[in-house]
Amino acid sequence: MLGSLAVSSMAIFLAELGDKSQLMALTFATRYRAWQVLLGITVATTLVHAVSVALGFGLGELLPTEWIALIAGVAFLGFAAWTLRGDHLTEDEKRKATRRAGSAVLVVTAAFFLAELGDKTMLATVTLATHHDWLGTWIGSTVGMVLADAVAIGAGLLLGRHLPERVIRYGAAALFAVFGGWLVVDSLIAQL
Repeated sequence: MLGSLAVSSMAIFLAELGDKSQLMALTFATRYRAWQVLLGITVATTLVHAVSVALGFGLGELLPTEWIALIAGVAFLGFAAWTLRGDHLTEDEKRKATRRAGSAVLVVTAAFFLAELGDKTMLATVTLATHHDWLGTWIGSTVGMVLADAVAIGAGLLLGRHLPERVIRYGAAALFAVFGGWLVVDSLIAQL
């Protein structure tokens, strides 16, 4: 379980770097208290990643391990390309993030829950859960995402809009490509 927790935390932390969710966290941090934003992110992430782990665990039971590793490697290469493309908030998403309706924690939770459905961190969690312990993956993926968004909030509060977004995006994409390539090669060797 500890290995799954460590791998999931690191992978999801990297997946979250430069993601739309970090931009949302920065935006919410300008409107609400940091602890309210983190609590909302934590609740939403816990729920979304529970669903992701359940999907991944189910797929892991249906497919042979070598094929899962190959699919995971290809998925991580796709995440590298997705990360290079970058994420930006649309005007509608910016409006929703800055709206002051209802409890701050509920607003952040709802926004993050909806934003993470089908996002690369959800897909990465599904992929990890096919290959690793479900509890470690769930806890690790949740911790990784919350930490990455906490870094975004802290950096945003300290540095304002002067974050080196391009450097973060390229670094995260390179790490995804390395992990993806490693998984593909490892699964192909196992099939020989």
